[in-house]
Amino acid sequence: MTEWPAGAPHPLLLIAELTYRCPLHCPYCSNPTDIGASKYQDELPAADWQRVFREAADLGVLQLALTGGEPMARKEIVDLVATSTEAGLYSTLVTSALPFPRRRVEALHAAGLDHVQISFQHSDPALADEIGGTIAFERKVKAAALARELDFPLTVNVVLHRRNIDAVESIIEMAVALGARRLELANTQYHGWATLNRDALMPTRAQLERGEEAVGRARERLGASLEILWVLPDYYEELPKPCMGGWAQDAVLVQPNGDVLPCQAAASIPGLPLDNVRERSLREIWLESEMFNAFRGTEWMQEPCRSCPLGREREDHGGCRCQALALTGDAAATDPVCQFSPHHEAIVAARREADEPEPAAPPPLVYRDLIPQ
Repeated sequence: MTEWPAGAPHPLLLIAELTYRCPLHCPYCSNPTDIGASKYQDELPAADWQRVFREAADLGVLQLALTGGEPMARKEIVDLVATSTEAGLYSTLVTSALPFPRRRVEALHAAGLDHVQISFQHSDPALADEIGGTIAFERKVKAAALARELDFPLTVNVVLHRRNIDAVESIIEMAVALGARRLELANTQYHGWATLNRDALMPTRAQLERGEEAVGRARERLGASLEILWVLPDYYEELPKPCMGGWAQDAVLVQPNGDVLPCQAAASIPGLPLDNVRERSLREIWLESEMFNAFRGTEWMQEPCRSCPLGREREDHGGCRCQALALTGDAAATDPVCQFSPHHEAIVAARREADEPEPAAPPPLVYRDLIPQ
């Protein structure tokens, strides 16, 4: 094996999207809107996933996110966890908890699964089921109890948006009651299915401010007993975040069919060929593929990013390439979230629209399904 090229980044996180099958229909799902396409139905065999996990460990990957869709829909999930444990990866099951049967969860524990993250859509059972598009809340509560009984570190994840952000205080209390060690309050980012629902999901600035104040009070009250992560939506930032730690800097994502991406939405960028782990090793793809090298480093940057001292100091890597494409038509443009972007008005206009009085009948949600959009 050749030496690692000088200056080349090492991936630290492997996101394994084992399947796009899922019992939930969340309107903010980050999966592609064409998840019903035939290419995603040809799921990577377990033996290939196991090889990918070993290759990832050899690259220096430390953390493995087993996700989807719903990863528990893969019948080989226990064997996959066992392989990740043998490879020395810290494994997190990112699950809807539908299903979460005791015998299989006990087998996952025995196989070395390190961490369980369960998604909730709201603290109110009826509203949670409405947002998720299926009856699920009570089953999730039982799953959280089982995870704690088996002494898994438990994270509760709630994607926030206009229809649940006013319940932040009760969501925090729900996480405490469930025995979670960590609560992720991640405001919706507008990729995947959320792009179809932006008008229905984007909160007002007042809602965000109230939510952030509630988080601050809870952090002061709860201290270290519950770690609360609060992530602003990009649309309310003035400077961009380094998407996924920067393009092809920290993370590598493998889709159910074996295609490899730097982030969930990278396949939306035209002109970048997709590489697949059935045909090339993870090392080759990470180091040599056109997709991973397209926006790595700074040489690709346009102005004002190229000469901006703030970008270099903050290491924001120009922000999100997929967001730049969606809002400007050019994946190499400055992320419009940035106040210095010539396209920043697109973000400001979206904020203004969100602050307009809500109509008596809120916009209908486009629920995630397996029908190609």
